[in-house]
Amino acid sequence: MERITLKRLDLGLAVTFGVMTVAFVVAAFGSDVFMQWVFARHHNVASWYIRPLFLIPLCFFAYRRSWAGVFGTIFAVLTSMFWFPAPAVIDPQVATFLKMEQEYLTGDWGAWKILLTSLVPVSLAGLVFAFWKRSLWLGIGVIVFIAAAKMLWSVAFGGESGRTVLAPAIIALVVCVAAIWLGFRRLHRN
Repeated sequence: MERITLKRLDLGLAVTFGVMTVAFVVAAFGSDVFMQWVFARHHNVASWYIRPLFLIPLCFFAYRRSWAGVFGTIFAVLTSMFWFPAPAVIDPQVATFLKMEQEYLTGDWGAWKILLTSLVPVSLAGLVFAFWKRSLWLGIGVIVFIAAAKMLWSVAFGGESGRTVLAPAIIALVVCVAAIWLGFRRLHRN
């Protein structure tokens, strides 16, 4: 009986976080004022270092088979863009890159852009699947793919300004792989 209650609670929280995630995306794309407010705070590169680290709890919750944890982490990833205050001084390369990123997100959406952008939710689903099935090496492979794809996309679409993503992505990749590998070993020991 208690197990059924916990599963219902997990599912209810997952649905709540899913609805909040959709509401955030609709608000961001539906309001130019809100989008500008979010991107002003996204210029704080601290969020660039923090956001990829959410892959660690995402993997943990997938391993624990908690839908609430998975959807809560996805909500945290999206909203972490604006957790930090807008910086007083903005690196010109960061400003150039984020202008490109914002134009990419708010521009016309053709089939190619939809296909390319769908790699984000598909790769996150692949990561969740890997750890749901408790496959460490598949999961690490997906994490490496995510980091490599982000770096390639950033440089391909952002040019020189896209290189500003490389340090946060590489540092996060190393930290995530190390933490997940150690956590996986510890969970399997217990």
